[in-house]
Amino acid sequence: MADKEHFARGLSIGIIMDGNGRWAKKRGLPRTAGHKRGAEVFQDITRYCNELGVESVFFYAFSTENWKRPFEEVSAIMKLFGEYLLKAFDYQKENNRVVFMGDRTALEPRYQSLMNEIEEKTKNNTGMTLNIAVNYGGRPEIVRAARLLAEKVQRGEMSPDQIDEAALSAAMYTHGQKDPDFILRPSGEKRLSNFMLWQAAYSEMVEMDVLWPDFTRHDLDLAIEEFNRRSRRFGGL
Repeated sequence: MADKEHFARGLSIGIIMDGNGRWAKKRGLPRTAGHKRGAEVFQDITRYCNELGVESVFFYAFSTENWKRPFEEVSAIMKLFGEYLLKAFDYQKENNRVVFMGDRTALEPRYQSLMNEIEEKTKNNTGMTLNIAVNYGGRPEIVRAARLLAEKVQRGEMSPDQIDEAALSAAMYTHGQKDPDFILRPSGEKRLSNFMLWQAAYSEMVEMDVLWPDFTRHDLDLAIEEFNRRSRRFGGL
């Protein structure tokens, strides 16, 4: 392996945390147990990314489609999210900037308030940017960005011919950040599942046959090594 001080430095990584329910089922446990374990892995991998010098990491925590799951499971996930929000202030000490992606208006007001407070308190931090996608979907994000630009045109702040890729990127939740170098999906699945559709245009896909609750720092090392072996041509030769 390359020197760990350098092999991940400056990378931008998207992570689809997948397999919590299957992990629990294999062990005869309720799905909520898988989500609890998955949340613990999320916190450890976040800290490891920070140690490696990763520039930004995007975690897919809860999609717009996940509301279709049983009420008990959704409630448990939201409870875990609330517990995380209280712990998230610890990241202030690690100089991380925290950004929440997605439509937070569907969440409980107390969660929205905590999210706003965390973003405000960490906005000037200069370390890794930790992005957490909650009630997020790639298509809704693009629709939101298009509406924001349409409103600017309507107000006379820009003309339609000024709408280009840069303008649309600036209207995304991820504005000011570079697109993911690679998107990691554990659990053996091979799809984006509506995650960062705009930003993933030239991201490498790295799939691993390990369920998220079993994911380790060594697995992340292997994923980064796999990415570093790729040749990225961005449409060129």
